Formats: sequence, structure tokens, C-alpha cells
Amino acid sequence: MKQTLTIRGRAIDHEALEVINRVIHQGWDQGRTWISRELCRVWDWRQPNGLLKDQICRILLNELARRTLIELPLGKRGVRTGHRRYYVPPNTPPDYPQEPLAGLINDFPAVRLKMVRRQPEEELWNHLVHKYHYQSYRTIVGSHLKYMAFIDETPVACLSWGSSVFRIQARDLSLGWNPEARTRGIRYIANNNRFLILPWIRIKNLASLLLAKSARVVSQDWLNFYGHPLYLLETFVETQRFRGTCYRAANWVNVGSTKGHAKKNGQFYYHGNQKDVYLYPLVPDWRECLAMAGGEA
Repeated sequence: MKQTLTIRGRAIDHEALEVINRVIHQGWDQGRTWISRELCRVWDWRQPNGLLKDQICRILLNELARRTLIELPLGKRGVRTGHRRYYVPPNTPPDYPQEPLAGLINDFPAVRLKMVRRQPEEELWNHLVHKYHYQSYRTIVGSHLKYMAFIDETPVACLSWGSSVFRIQARDLSLGWNPEARTRGIRYIANNNRFLILPWIRIKNLASLLLAKSARVVSQDWLNFYGHPLYLLETFVETQRFRGTCYRAANWVNVGSTKGHAKKNGQFYYHGNQKDVYLYPLVPDWRECLAMAGGEA
């Protein structure tokens, strides 16, 4: 390879490819997960909280394989489309209360919101989102947190927050970001990439209440999990399917729309499904905080 590639912020030149191929050869029989983790250890490629960037590394490896620069062993688990492994339901689904609830929010005990990433309830979160969310569930790439809401012991909703989408014109214009500021500051924004009220739950104002509850805790949880806080939240609302009522009720601000494009295999294509872009500040001086973050080296 004569020129240097940059994939997920990592420069890949001839020497880097030699290191990658040595690790692949060493771990061929142990699988892709072992290879990505070992490569992260060799490079000391870690998140701010010290955890290996193994999911990002797998994206890098898959992109190099797509370009035929390396060869990877076949995946051992799940069904892959690109770099995303879709959820494989267990043979025996999790057991959970499915009591129908309907009425006003004040008719019920207080809603309890729990962060379930790497907790026993995470498998139930995966199952519920896979079965009942219109986009189903697939492995979330990058930093993310998952939450479940309960009334007593009955699950009523699932939410997740993930790494911000890198390039969204409406958001970037609203923030006054140039590409350099975006690259440095985007880690302080999280995207609400899943929000599910279970279909047998009919409680008025529950959705906006959960957005408010989650917004109050997600920055501290992100700090505890990933080593840095959040200053802003974002989400996308499919205008052909939803009106964004709960986001507006929770004081989120619509800053524009997407252009109806998506990226696949390194190229953009037009699908025509435009989405409204909503933002929610987590601190009063969020613009100053993002500006300072964008100015960091």
C-alpha cells in the first residue's frame, strides 16, 4: 500500500498493515473478537475510561477487508451485514411482567429509571427492543448506554444513548461548527438512538417524563462509564412516521432536517427519508462548554 489511509481516526500505512496481519495470523483460529482486542492492546488503543476500542477496531478491520487489504477469518456468531452483528434471540426468551397499564402518570407509583448496560437486565432490554421497536435491535457500535424504565417491577420502556452522528448539517450549522471543531467536540454529544414505550403501556405523558428523567442522569452516567461528561443530546425523528410530540413536550428544540442520505460501504446514497433534528442542552453554558471542548488539542 503506497498511501496512508485514515479510518476511524487511525492512520493505516504499510507498517500498520504489517502489524495487523501479524495479529490476524496469530489469532486466526481464535476469531475476529480476539484479533480486534489483541490489536487494541498492541496499539494501546483505548477509550478515555481505559477500555479497549475493540468495537471501533472491528469496524477498521472490516473496512480494510472490504478494500481487500487484509483477509479476516469468518465470523463465529450472529448474522453480519457490513460491520453490524444483528441480535440473535435466545432459545428461551427472558421472563418479565407484561401487565397492561393505562391512565394518567399520577395514577401510578413513581417511574424508576435504571441504567442497564452491562447489568443483568441488559438481555431483557435487547429482547424487548428487538421484538417491539420498529427498527428492531442490532449491536450498537461505539460508546452507548441503555436504560429501562419500571413501574414497580413491570418494565414500561427502553431507551438508549449512543455516540453522536458525525456529520449532520442542520446540527453543525446550529452549533457554528467547522470540521475541526466538530472532530474535537462531538464526543460530548450523545444521540437518542432508541426509544420504546412497550405496546401494552398507555400512560399519558410517560414519554416526555422519561426523556426528562434520562436527561438528568445520562451525563453523570456517561462520565462514570466513559470518563467524560455530555453537554448536549440529539435525536432524529422520522417525519413520515412520528411528529416528535414527546420531544417538544420535554423542551427539545428542532434545528432543521436531515437531507435524506445515508452512508453504506463508504459511499452516500439518497433514500429520501428525511428526519427532523432535535437538540437538548444538558448544562446552561453548553455552547461555551462545547466551544472549549472543540478548542482542545
